[in-house]
Amino acid sequence: MGKLASKTVESLAKAASPGKTNDGDGLYFQVSKGGATSWIFRYKLDGRSREMGLGPYPAVTLSEARQFAADQRKILASGRDPLATRDAAREAKREAERQATARRITFEDLARDYLLAHGGSWSDKWRKGWLRKLELYAFPAMGKLSADIIQTEHVLSALRPIWTSKTRTADEVRGQIEQVLDAAKARRLRDGDNPARWRGHLDNLLSKTEKKKARQRQHFPAMKWKDVPALIATLAKEQSRDAVAARLLILTGARYHMIRSAVWSEFDLKAGTWSLPAERMKMRKPFVIPLPAQTLALIEGLPRTSSLYLFPGQGKSGVMHDNAVRNLLHKRGYTDITRHGFRSTFRDWANECTHYPREVCELALAHDERDQTEAAYSRSDLLEKRRALMAEWASFCTSHQ
Repeated sequence: MGKLASKTVESLAKAASPGKTNDGDGLYFQVSKGGATSWIFRYKLDGRSREMGLGPYPAVTLSEARQFAADQRKILASGRDPLATRDAAREAKREAERQATARRITFEDLARDYLLAHGGSWSDKWRKGWLRKLELYAFPAMGKLSADIIQTEHVLSALRPIWTSKTRTADEVRGQIEQVLDAAKARRLRDGDNPARWRGHLDNLLSKTEKKKARQRQHFPAMKWKDVPALIATLAKEQSRDAVAARLLILTGARYHMIRSAVWSEFDLKAGTWSLPAERMKMRKPFVIPLPAQTLALIEGLPRTSSLYLFPGQGKSGVMHDNAVRNLLHKRGYTDITRHGFRSTFRDWANECTHYPREVCELALAHDERDQTEAAYSRSDLLEKRRALMAEWASFCTSHQ
């Protein structure tokens, strides 16, 4: 140890001759091919030679380098790997910094970030309502908390006061909290399970009966299934954007926002499928809709423009107006039905006119009512069975054309 002197090191640095000079006990002064100077600690562990950088010269002096080398020899003597130990310490520091950053970002900040990232394709009314529900029910309970400390009790404190009186709203808020916390986990701002998850978690703590009743209470005025072919025939007489959107809405059984913000890249016309990503679905799970021949013909007949959307519009959203199809139906005298009601119409038709199993009919509407255990063992989305069902529905709908 101590073969080098400070003046010797200075001379080696000035000479800039590439190589390593031994100071003893594993410490070396290194000059790279490019002339950079630094300190290296060389050691063996489990028969393997390893090198560990101790810092650049002259920022790290000879005496400091010797002390750093001595520290590594102590680690080595304890049976640990100096490089692995240093890497672990650096990772721990990064983790501490990440946690400190996470504690500075509140749930309210994350919710607004989520709205900014995903709300571009939503209507103004939906964006305002989405945020307003959180402002009324979630922010008072957890708005100022960081995502990493939000637990089940915080979620329950937001939901319990409205679970029996405003159950549908409460469940929507629960879903929003789940979305925001999922996004926080993706940003590594929290770990562990999502405390707002329903299946296998909150369903054990909140009344399932009240939730079911709330879903049953919301009935959308719907057209009788026997009247659908006549409506489709009427809509087919005009080729306006809104009329085509209305026909696609009925033929696919999709929710209106899915139609309104549909982009060309989601469609595979050769395979006859419409693939929606998780962020476009109510349950935040990707979903594939089979497209029968009549639906494919409808889509193929749409004009291709520079827009990403099937149904572009002139507003800030870039898509057709939120009430475009509603206004179209009202102008034609259909004031007693809603866009969402066509999903009920399809379901009534499937019940009365087909023999497809319930789970196939429900999955056609993106309703997966299988419990957690059943879904774990049966991961199929029943695409081909749904394809046959939707082909029959399309044939029925277009039977007057």
